[in-house]
Amino acid sequence: MANPLAWRPVGLVVLADAGLFAATINQYGYHRDELYFRLLASHPAWGYVDQPPLTPMLAKAGIALFGDNLWGLRVPALLFALAAVVVTALLAAELGGGPTAQALAAIGVSSTFLFIAGHVLLTATPDMVVWLLVVLFVARALLRSRPRWWLAAGLVTGLGLYNKQLVLLLLIGLAAGLLISGPRRELASPWLWAGVGIAVVVGSPNIVYQIVNHWPEFTMAKAIARNKGGDDRILFVPFQLVLLGALTVPIWIAGFVRLFRDPAWRPVRAIAWAYPVVCVIVLVTGGQMYYTFGLMAFGYAAGCVVVARWARGHAGRWGWVAAGLAVNVVVASVISLPLIPLGSLPGWIAQTNQTTRDSIGWPTYVRQVADVYRSLPADDRVDAVLFTGNYGEAGSLDRYGAQYGLPSVYSGQNELHRFGPPPDSATVAIEVSEGRPDLARYFDSCVRAGRLDNGVGVDNEEQDAAITVCRGRHGSWRDFWPDLQHYD
Repeated sequence: MANPLAWRPVGLVVLADAGLFAATINQYGYHRDELYFRLLASHPAWGYVDQPPLTPMLAKAGIALFGDNLWGLRVPALLFALAAVVVTALLAAELGGGPTAQALAAIGVSSTFLFIAGHVLLTATPDMVVWLLVVLFVARALLRSRPRWWLAAGLVTGLGLYNKQLVLLLLIGLAAGLLISGPRRELASPWLWAGVGIAVVVGSPNIVYQIVNHWPEFTMAKAIARNKGGDDRILFVPFQLVLLGALTVPIWIAGFVRLFRDPAWRPVRAIAWAYPVVCVIVLVTGGQMYYTFGLMAFGYAAGCVVVARWARGHAGRWGWVAAGLAVNVVVASVISLPLIPLGSLPGWIAQTNQTTRDSIGWPTYVRQVADVYRSLPADDRVDAVLFTGNYGEAGSLDRYGAQYGLPSVYSGQNELHRFGPPPDSATVAIEVSEGRPDLARYFDSCVRAGRLDNGVGVDNEEQDAAITVCRGRHGSWRDFWPDLQHYD
């Protein structure tokens, strides 16, 4: 029997999380993805070659409301993270958990991945809420025998398609779970198929965009698997153990065990089965390690119900649970949020958390590019453009370049390639690249004029990247622009 949401304890957790996010919004700097979304936000579209429009449009809305700053990008992230906390508590309530279990669910999910996705605007930020809501509505349809909840699940799925096609992976997992453990009659339910119809109708503009443009997201997914799939497969299992924090592992394992064994939870056993199914698919396809977050949060919510019953009336047991969650939250906060001053940041944190290291150094890098630009003869500066190897570099030069009078920036990566080549009047190019300059094949000379150095010793993707000045272009930019496109 579902319980009502315990607003007071869950609300206290939400307020604490909001305070943490707000206090750290301006720390370190933009993440590379945020700089990219800021660029995409200036080119509204039904879709982009590497993603649907929702996250860039969230960036656009945030900038319109809060200004062209970190608050504009991160307030939307904060709100989605807080929503994820509430929905996880609702999952515990749906499984029969009272105020204590719901508070445990809210506290425990406020951990590693949620802190990262709540501090920085990523496509994963709204996606985690989409998955959690679909799981919640499916659980209500199955546990309450109220099939109308399939309509709500379909609506959220359709909206989720505007953020990522990844929600389809969740549907595959749920369908497999229903086939494995039932109730299989649900697969013939007109309410379920009406939910599918709603998802198709609501998401149809994005689906049409994908079809017309030859499913660019599949191209992007293949590129991610090619570039990162090997490492992701190796790290997948260890990452599952830290996705919610290592000290929550006994809780979500207990939750999954109970889901597979308890007759009272048999109606939602299909959701439990969806987790290993999705894990296998992610491993085989080389997908990102965090894709399982929504299903793991479901198992964790179930575990909170188990733990609350196990510890009821036992002060010693509560002491262990409270201590474990407290340590988990502290460790997750230190690793996932920019709480440590940048000058004192331990190298191991930057190496552990890619989001941290990708948020460091952008203004410094732009200043170093500006130094090279200012060193050019006046005639060269008039004819110069900037060209970058990735969207983080392009986004930072677009964000900070105006204060140095830098020229327009171009890149061949992902959607930026579609923004078009530089004008043919641009006979000088300043390229920022991690390896051999991409433009070297198309210019008479490309001379290294500097390098990027964030000044704090953080070994991120840009550190030591070359700043190269290229002169003597061969032919028109449009002639070789198609060759400069790359997905990663």
